[in-house]
Amino acid sequence: MSFRKTLLAATLLSLPMAANAQSWDPRVQGVYVGAGLGGNYLMGSSDSIGAAPARTVEPGFEWGWAGVLSVGYGFGNGLRLELEGSYRTNDIDVIKGAPGNYSRAGGSAQSYGAMVNALYDFNLGGIAPYVGVGLGYQIHNYDSVRGVAGTSTVTLDGDEGNFAYQAIVGVALPIDAVPGLALTAEYRFMGTLGHDIDGSIATTGAPTQRATFEADNFNHSIMFGVRYNFGRSAAPVAAAAAAPAPARTFLVFFDWNRADLTARARQIIGEAAQARRTQQVTRIEVNGHTDTSGSARYNQGLSERRAAAVAGELVRLGVPRNEIVTRGFGQSQLLVPTPDNVREPQNRRVEIVLR
Repeated sequence: MSFRKTLLAATLLSLPMAANAQSWDPRVQGVYVGAGLGGNYLMGSSDSIGAAPARTVEPGFEWGWAGVLSVGYGFGNGLRLELEGSYRTNDIDVIKGAPGNYSRAGGSAQSYGAMVNALYDFNLGGIAPYVGVGLGYQIHNYDSVRGVAGTSTVTLDGDEGNFAYQAIVGVALPIDAVPGLALTAEYRFMGTLGHDIDGSIATTGAPTQRATFEADNFNHSIMFGVRYNFGRSAAPVAAAAAAPAPARTFLVFFDWNRADLTARARQIIGEAAQARRTQQVTRIEVNGHTDTSGSARYNQGLSERRAAAVAGELVRLGVPRNEIVTRGFGQSQLLVPTPDNVREPQNRRVEIVLR
């Protein structure tokens, strides 16, 4: 098989795959809902509380968990907007401080609230990475966070809301079997402007002191979830590319050592011109041949003259010249194999091939 035929075959085979890749867009179009669940790391806070000598309180937290629910709308061009509700919780791991670290540390911290997110999906065919930012309001709560240092017990218990912001990086994997359904994996950073938490210091033999703890609220979340895009249909399956119509060949025969057209030859050429008008033809090959009588050099020229005569008749019948490719093959492609110097009528021919 020639390189040109190999290239043509590869191109035809690739057309269905290319059409399918171009027709399927995994980005969100229309209304969708989503949910995610995963791990959350709440960064520690540090503040000095109480009257002099003030006590430094630095709560450190264990890994906890985070969950989100969202509803949104995708514009089909990658951009989408959503309203999200979230909840995060982390238990106390350790409370550091001065003049000494705290023992018997316990309690937990939570964050919950609503965010408005703007996201952008990238179309990579089978998957859709996305990035986003969000603004909203979060309530940060310290639930019975306490630790003991000597004869004093420090307790932080209360909540306050504040402005919140977040950044999102994720990827969605559409499930072809359920149109509109996608699995998601994402990282989120969520922070707030800070919160004043009620606190107290209870010391044996002394009045309880009331204090305020300024808590930071910076969260790193890794979540996995699902998303459902309403109204999505299955990815369109491109129809297989139609096989090219088989080439149609007409044979025009010549008298020995002649290149002029007989009446029968003109009739056959007319049939070829008529067929060209009734079927989709992009190229007409006119290939001249001879028998083995005479020298190879002479026969090469004779085959070219025969091809030119047929091409001229096709043009006279209305076929555009730029559709015709003429070639002479001399005695190199015999229809009927013969020895040298044999006058074989079937080898004295021109093949008209409609493609």
